[in-house]
Parts: sequence; C-alpha cells; structure tokens
Amino acid sequence: MTFTHFFVRKVMLVKYSYAFVAMPGGIGTLDEIFETAVLIQTGKIKYFPVVLMDTRYWTPMLTFLRDTLLAAGTLDPADVSGFLLTDSVDEAVAHIRSVALGEFGLKYGPRAVRRRWWLIERGRQDAGGGK
Repeated sequence: MTFTHFFVRKVMLVKYSYAFVAMPGGIGTLDEIFETAVLIQTGKIKYFPVVLMDTRYWTPMLTFLRDTLLAAGTLDPADVSGFLLTDSVDEAVAHIRSVALGEFGLKYGPRAVRRRWWLIERGRQDAGGGK
C-alpha cells in the first residue's frame, strides 16, 4: 500500500495489529516502537506484544529506559516490561501466540473459505449458471 500521509500509515499499522516484531533499525523503527508504546501506555490501544529481536542491538535502549527514565520516575515499570527482548523466533512466536489467544480471543480453527465475486459474476453463479 502507498499512503499519501504518513500518519495514516501509522494508524493503519497499529489498527490491524496484534503484535509488533521489531528488527534492528533506525529512527523510523524507533518512532514506530515508541508510538506504539505511548498508545499502549495511554490506553488508546489495548496492550499487545512489542518484540525486539536481537538482544545485542536493543539492550542499550532498554538499559537507558530502565537506568535513566525509570530511575527518574518518568516511566512506570509496566512501560518497560511490555517489551520482549529475544534472539529466539520460537520465544517470540510463543509470546505473541499466548497474548493473541488470551487478550484478543483469537483461536485456531479451520480456515474460512471465502469466495471472491467480481462485478456481476455472483448473480450468474448463484443462479446456477456459469455462463
């Protein structure tokens, strides 16, 4: 998808998500991580996992959050503990799965079969015809 306005892209990113997995990145990645953290912190969106992949890369950021911001009282412990820092894909998937199944009521089941109808084709096929 291409968005004309960046804020619309960010809204769509959060609106249809059950979790975020962040790989090492730059300012844009940090922006999206902290935008999501603020929305969770302020109760604008329901909590969902924010997984940070690559412990070596993300540890300095989390250390700063804990040792500086948390110590100064500008963050709650829940704001920092909401991040899962891991190198394990299996751990990330298990964490996302447990939250998504528990918090959002998602469940495994047979995949729904969705017919795709285009223009007037639906009427023809529903009427028993194919022509």
